[in-house]
This record gives sequence, structure tokens and C-alpha cells, in this order.
Amino acid sequence: MRISLYDLLAQKPILLADGATGTNFMNMGLEPGFPPDLWNTTLPEKPAALHQQFVDAGSDIILTNTFGANAPRLKLHKAEAETYAINKAGAELAGKVAEAADRPVVIAGSVGPTGELFEPMGEMTMESAIGFFKTQMEGLRDGGADVIWIETMSAAEEIQAAAQAAIDCGMPYVFTASFDTAGKTMMGLAPGGIAAVTAELSEQPLAHGANCGVGASDLMLSALDMTAANPDAVVVGKANCGIPTVLGKETIYSGTPELMADYVRMAADAGVRIIGGCCGTAPEHVAAMRVALDAYIAANDPGPRPTRASLEAKLGPLVNPPLEAGAIGRRGASRRR
Repeated sequence: MRISLYDLLAQKPILLADGATGTNFMNMGLEPGFPPDLWNTTLPEKPAALHQQFVDAGSDIILTNTFGANAPRLKLHKAEAETYAINKAGAELAGKVAEAADRPVVIAGSVGPTGELFEPMGEMTMESAIGFFKTQMEGLRDGGADVIWIETMSAAEEIQAAAQAAIDCGMPYVFTASFDTAGKTMMGLAPGGIAAVTAELSEQPLAHGANCGVGASDLMLSALDMTAANPDAVVVGKANCGIPTVLGKETIYSGTPELMADYVRMAADAGVRIIGGCCGTAPEHVAAMRVALDAYIAANDPGPRPTRASLEAKLGPLVNPPLEAGAIGRRGASRRR
């Protein structure tokens, strides 16, 4: 059955989102470099199957297969004219799975970055960015998405453009950034100040947070900053499933279901209210996360707020620690949800 994110947040203390899209599609035959968004219209049974697997694993929120379905990215594959249709189809596919579920499931319309730089470093203007995102979001809205899910962002201007497009489309929205460069985004945004990015807009997000980046420990450090800075906000954490290792043409993530279960408990202790996985997170990881989250909620006995030391003890060492912690940062791993 369908439900709005606003209503589900009112019903449950903590929500479980889904896992990865692109990395799971690779296991379903997606060729490197091929845009998975096109499967919404060419091989719709594959996105539908992944959505079903995540719902069966216990996800309260499933993201549409539309992360890269904006005109600038689709243009690389001569498919920009199909932007609206691909997004509408993506929302419809996820919607059918949610409607058939025996419990409430939110359909979040995934919106990733355009890959373009804003003036003066690039050619994109605020007006053109809003236009790109509006076309995408109109498809998601008309396909039945319950909320726009802006994710893996690094620039304040692009978050603002996407948020404004959601507002213009009459849609509630969530935004998350990727803090993959020494505790900040590649464009210098810090997690503790990320909520201020949309502060001047006419409508505020239902939630904000972090996704992707590097490992779960790094994301959790960002989440701690966000929940400390805005204790009353709904914060999202969608961490990668461990650290990737490339073996030939295959990318293997180090995270186990047990590690992701530990991550869920620590995220809940940190005050994160929407918890999910990003790159490398398969349905079996989400199933373990569901079991851990249900037990955590039932026990009603939260643990202490995590520290850097406790995060590293449970989830592994920080891969790209903040510069202020005395480490030299490096660029995060390449991002593919």
C-alpha cells in the first residue's frame, strides 16, 4: 500500500530505506557505462524485480531507478528527449510494487546531480538547472512518486536548484549530500551546516542527510555532525556497504549483513531517523538491517551516542577522515548508487 513520507514519519520512530541501485543492477547484467535509468522503458522487469526484493527485505522507502535520468546525463546517451518518459516509467514501476505490498511503502523519486558545473566554473545557470530538474520531477510526479529524493549532491547551488524545482512541481522533497572529501563534499559543504542550504527557500525539506561517500564509519561521522547541529530535524543516512575492491570487471564491497546491522543500531543511537544503504547494499543486507532495526525499536533501550572510536571499533576505520582530525583527505571513491 502507498503512503506519504510525512505520514509514515508520524507513524514510526525510524524508517528503513532501500539499498543500492546501480551496483545491484551490475549483478543483473548491466554493462559498465550503460545508464540503468534506460531499463525503466527497455527492460522494466529488472527495476521492478529489484524494487520487489527491497520491499520483501523490509524497506519502508524505495527509490526509483532515476538517479541519472536528467537531460544533461541522458544526453551522453542520446536519450535526453526521453527524460520525462523515463522518469514517469520509473515512478510507475516502483508504485506498482508498493501498491501490492501488505504494509505502507513510500515511493521516493530519485534525483541525482547533473554532472555539470555552475557558472563561472562551468556553463550551467540556476535557471537552466531548475529547468533540467523540473522536467525530471514532472515525470516522477506524474508517475506517482510520493516525495522527491535529491541525493549524492556536493554543490549548494545544485541542491537549491533541485529543491526549487521540487517546490515548483508541488512536491515535498528530501535532500542528501555526499561527504566524500575529508569530511566535506567535493564543493566544500560541511555536514553540520548542510541544513542551511535550503533555509531561504519557500518550502523546507522533510529530511536532509548524507549518502554514499566512502565507508559507513565516515558517513556516520557526518550524521553525528548533522544531528548535533539540528537535533529536531529528520536526518537521513544511506551508507555504502563497506569499502569497494575492484577485481577485474567486478566491484566487491566489504560490508557484511552483520556490519550493516551494526550500522543501523549506531545510526539509530546517533539520532538518524531514516536509515538505508547505498553502493554495494544488496537485499540481503537490507534484510539484516530490518531485523536489527525491529529489535532496536522493540527493546526501547537506545545505546550511548556513538563516538569516532566506537564507530571505528564496530564499522571499521575512517577511510577519509576530516582534515581537522589531523588527516590528509583524499577524493572519495567513484559514486554509483
